[in-house]
Amino acid sequence: MSEQQKDVTILVDNFFRHEAGKIVSVLTRIFGSQKLDLAEDVVQDSLLEAMEQWKYNGLPDNPSAWLFRVAKNKALNIIRREKYQQQYSKEKAYLLKSDRDSIPDIDHIFTDQEIQDDQLKMIFTCCHPSISSDSQVALALKTLCGFSIPEIANAFLTTEKNINKRLVRARQKIRDDRIPFEVPKGNEFVSRLQVVLETIYLLFNEGYSASRGNEIIRFELCQESIRLTEMLEKANAIKQKGDIYALLSLMFLNASRFKARQDEAGNPVTMAEQNRLLWDKNLQRTGLIYLQKATENPGISTYLILAAISANYCIARDYESTDWENILSLYDSLIQLDQSPVVLLNRAIVISKVKGTEKALAELDLIKNDPLIESYPLFYSTEAEFLIQSGRNEDAVTSLEKAIRLTPLKSIRNLLETRIKYCREKQC
Repeated sequence: MSEQQKDVTILVDNFFRHEAGKIVSVLTRIFGSQKLDLAEDVVQDSLLEAMEQWKYNGLPDNPSAWLFRVAKNKALNIIRREKYQQQYSKEKAYLLKSDRDSIPDIDHIFTDQEIQDDQLKMIFTCCHPSISSDSQVALALKTLCGFSIPEIANAFLTTEKNINKRLVRARQKIRDDRIPFEVPKGNEFVSRLQVVLETIYLLFNEGYSASRGNEIIRFELCQESIRLTEMLEKANAIKQKGDIYALLSLMFLNASRFKARQDEAGNPVTMAEQNRLLWDKNLQRTGLIYLQKATENPGISTYLILAAISANYCIARDYESTDWENILSLYDSLIQLDQSPVVLLNRAIVISKVKGTEKALAELDLIKNDPLIESYPLFYSTEAEFLIQSGRNEDAVTSLEKAIRLTPLKSIRNLLETRIKYCREKQC
C-alpha cells in the first residue's frame, strides 16, 4: 500500500467516526426506525466505496458531500426495488426522488438543521426506556458516534460477540415495540430526556473512572459523552435545558482534571497529590459557564448539585483550602434526591474532612451491608484509609485485601498493595 493510500485509509477511518452518525440518522428517518440495520448497512457500503475510490482517485473536493451523495443514491436504489416499494411512504421517499447527483441537491436534502434534528431523534430512539441500559450505550456508540464493534468491545473490555448480542437485542426491541423515530412530546418528553441524560452520564463515567482493564481513564468515551450532550444543548426542539447545562458543567469540570489524575506510568493520582498546574483552565471556565446557565433555570437536579461539588474542587487554590463544609452542605442536599450507597460513601469521605474519621467510619457502618456496596471495592479502600488514620492498621489490611479481590484494575491493585505494605511496616 502506498503512503497516499495509507493516508486515505486513516482519513476515511476518522471521517467515518464524524460523519457516520449523521448519515445513519438521516437514512433512519427515510427507512424508519424498524430498519435501523439497513441504514447502517448503507452507510457501511458507502464508506467501503469511499475507501476504494479515494485510494486510487484521490480525495474529492468535498468528501462529506461525496459521501452523502453516494449514501443517498444507494438508499434510492433500495426504495426503487419493486420488493421494497410498498414499505416506504411517499412522505419519506420524496426526500430521495431527485435523480440528480449535484452537490447543491445533496446540500438541500441534508441540511445542517435536518441532520441535527435527525440526530436528536436518533438519540431518543437509542435511549428508549424499553431498551436495556447496556444496549442503549452500545447502540448510541454504534449509530451516533461511529464506533466499530471491535472499538465498543475494547472500550468495555468485553467480546465482540457480546456487543453484537447487545446490538441485536436493541434493534429487535425497536422492531418489536415499534419504537418511533421521533422526539417525544408533552409529559413523556421530560422522563425520556432523563433516560437520555442518564445513558450519556453512564457512558461518561465509564470513561472517567473505567471499571475494567488497565486504563483508569478512557478519553474517547468522555469526549463522545460531551459531544452527545452538546447535541442536545443545540437542539431547538428542547426548550428547558437546565439539566443539560448541569450535565455539561459536570462533565467539563471533571474532564478538566484528566491530565492530573494519572502519572506517566498510568497509575492513579489522588486529588491531594495532583499537580493542579495540569488542570485545564479552559475546560474549567467552560464548566463554570454552564454551571451559571444551569442555576438560571428552574429546579435543582442531581447533575446540578454534582456540578457544584466539582466546581468547589476546581476553584480551590490547593487541596488544603478546599471548602469541605460547603461541599458537605451540597451532599446533604444531594441525599434528598439520591440516597444511593455510592452517594452516601462519597458523603462519608467529606464528613471525614469536616467531622473526623470516627464519624466517617460510623457513616460507613450504615451502608456496609448494602448489596451494592458489598461488591464495591472503593468502599473497602475508603474504609481502609479511615482505619489507617485511626491507627487501626491491622483492620485496614483486612479492608484493603477485600478491595484488592474486588478491583479489576491492575493499577489500582498495585496502589492498594502499597498501602498494605505501609500498614504492615507500621505494625512492626
